[in-house]
Amino acid sequence: MIALAMDQAEKQLREGTASSQVIVHFLKLGSSREKIEQEMLNKKSENLDAKTDSIRASARIEELYGQAISAMREYNGMTDDGEDIRGLE
Repeated sequence: MIALAMDQAEKQLREGTASSQVIVHFLKLGSSREKIEQEMLNKKSENLDAKTDSIRASARIEELYGQAISAMREYNGMTDDGEDIRGLE
């Protein structure tokens, strides 16, 4: 649908029958301000992706620490709640 609309707008521009809204729309798309705004949106999107990855990595590290602590306790003969499973206390 978008491709059809773009084709129609192109046809109108070539034939000189395009409305002022169509002309202004494409003039704005070609402006340096529009390009800067698009770059800013792309950077914001990349920043959000990086933050999301960082949060996921932090959660994974926290999970790994928990597993390591649990493994060390088990290795030392303790349960996760601090009880001595060897019966020694």
